[in-house]
Amino acid sequence: MKYEYDVVVVGGGPAGLAAACAAKENGAEKVLVVERDKSAGGILNQCIHNGFGLHYFKEELSGPEYAARFIKMAKDCGVEIMLDTMVLSLDGHTVTACSAEYGLIQIEGKAVVLAMGCRERTRGAVAIPGDRPSGIYTAGTAQRYLNIEGWMVGRRVVILGSGDIGLIMARRMTLEGAKVLACVELMPYSGGLNRNIVQCLQDYDIPLYLSHTITNIEGLNRVEKVTVAKVGPDRKPIPGTEMVFDCDTVLLSVGLIPENELTRKAGIAMDGRTKGAVVYENMETEEPGVFSCGNVVHVHDLVDFVTAESQRAGKAAAEYAAGKAANGGKEIAVVNGDHVTYTVPQRIRTGNAGKTVDISFRVNAIMSDRLITVTDGDTVLCKYKREHMAPGEMEHIAVPAVLLEKVSGGEIKVSVVPQEV
Repeated sequence: MKYEYDVVVVGGGPAGLAAACAAKENGAEKVLVVERDKSAGGILNQCIHNGFGLHYFKEELSGPEYAARFIKMAKDCGVEIMLDTMVLSLDGHTVTACSAEYGLIQIEGKAVVLAMGCRERTRGAVAIPGDRPSGIYTAGTAQRYLNIEGWMVGRRVVILGSGDIGLIMARRMTLEGAKVLACVELMPYSGGLNRNIVQCLQDYDIPLYLSHTITNIEGLNRVEKVTVAKVGPDRKPIPGTEMVFDCDTVLLSVGLIPENELTRKAGIAMDGRTKGAVVYENMETEEPGVFSCGNVVHVHDLVDFVTAESQRAGKAAAEYAAGKAANGGKEIAVVNGDHVTYTVPQRIRTGNAGKTVDISFRVNAIMSDRLITVTDGDTVLCKYKREHMAPGEMEHIAVPAVLLEKVSGGEIKVSVVPQEV
């Protein structure tokens, strides 16, 4: 079977739903969302805590409430959602997928939006030594078991990593009656939002051990104990600093990886810094008419930012499907300078920039009273003051398009420098 649509969106999470709604609102007549799960909403369906929607809806919602609003918006504006359908490949604008209901199908889109989200790193990815007993889960898996399946995963818990999911699960396990003995973080700073550190750890007196890691897991059938040691500047354990915790469960919150198997298989250019596709100012990849947005491009900390970015991609996809390809103009590369780990977008076409270009990035350390500078060689185009920045919180700047027209070289650099006295 072959289907034809104006815009095909791969992934029915918050990014895919926002992109589909934006595409429909900007003139695309036939919009399809393909989702491999049995329901749309993505990871939000298991995030039953509040804190979503403060930026977009100006009110505090739980994850399922936020997802439900976008599912309703999508249905109200006529977006088709194909559930329980796995996308196998992308060739140009042709999506090959299969499901029990539809069989093997090909979907041809005038434009395609990739919104597959991200997945968790596992124990194998971080190579924790020790036995291989039961009781070791990624934090997101434990969250699904607890919040959707209704299964309690353990009673005495040690959490490795201080990403947002790990912090939230520390609180969730505590509320369900478990004892969270420690949250252990390899880096000298937490990888989560400051509000989650306060609300999920400090409010429940859960200790956070920075510059520590798990060096051994022991247990025959079930986890029985873990050994935690301090690490030096080289991130290697320091002998003599070991602590032993008697526990039955280890949760891993050791990072997220954009789910880009489809993107790579399609031959789309990737960025080694973000592990996502290289994108232009309107979230178009280097494959014309294929757009990428949300956590599949780079890992976000707030779903509201995912929504804003995805709406940009959906609008651009609708314009491309209507024959309005992005204006070229001068092409400028965006590179990361001092204390910046990556930038999104990685390319800017000045002819398609609008009034401003939004640039997202993360810093590599906790810093106070700094300036974000955007430079063209030795020329400072613009600068922005920040009182506080941390790796766990994404930064955003809006660069005026008139300044980009003045760029003489082929690139601009985003850096963080000390404030001038």
